[in-house]
Order: sequence, then structure tokens, then C-alpha cells
Amino acid sequence: MSVRIRLTRIGKKKEPHYRVVVADQRSPRDGRFIEIIGKYKPLEEPSLIDIDEDRALDWLRKGAQPSESVANLLRKVGVWERFQTEKTGQTPASTSSTTTTSTTTSPATSPAPEAAANPATEPGEANEPTAP
Repeated sequence: MSVRIRLTRIGKKKEPHYRVVVADQRSPRDGRFIEIIGKYKPLEEPSLIDIDEDRALDWLRKGAQPSESVANLLRKVGVWERFQTEKTGQTPASTSSTTTTSTTTSPATSPAPEAAANPATEPGEANEPTAP
């Protein structure tokens, strides 16, 4: 059974509200589901995104695949980043230290782009325009 995390539409005409549910991939959009893990109300200002992060992470760990729209919502809430760091086995502290390390190494390579910005000339060769 392939499990997906997706949206089901509730609400009335022209006023959509969505539930974030875990459902079998073969069931219809507004059909049977396994569990409700959140809600999404796009018409509120700002949009209401209420997702139970622990349950979402639990289902992602079990192999549930989010739909594109739910993946975007999970990124906004921050659940997707937590899942990716768990999946790669990195802790958030090591991720930030890796970023700091790469930032400190990039100034060492920065002279190369400056040299590429200036036209390469032979030593002793002058950069003077040629006469017509």
C-alpha cells in the first residue's frame, strides 16, 4: 500500500479549506484517509498552516510521500528540513558548522574569479588597442 500525505478539500463553494491527511494513494481526493495531521486555510491573511509536526515526521519516516502542495507547506513550516537533516544523519549544529566552514574556505578561492574578470595577458604584453 503506497501512502501519501495530501490535501482534501473541505469548506463551501468559493471558500476552500483543506485538511492535510495521510491516505492510500489509490483512494479519491476527498475519500477515505488514515489520519488527519493538519489543516490549511489559504484565504486567511496570512494563510493558516497548522500541521502536527511530530505526526508528519513520523509518517515521513515510515515512507509516506508528500504531494507537491503538501511538500511546499512542509517547507514553510520547517518540517521538511528537519526530515532531511534526520535522513542524512546530520544534526542542525553540524550543518551550521559545515556552512561556516565552507564560507571560510570560499575567500581563499575568491582571487580566481578576480583573475578571470581581468583579461589574461602575457607578462610584458601591453593591453593597448590596435590601430585601424
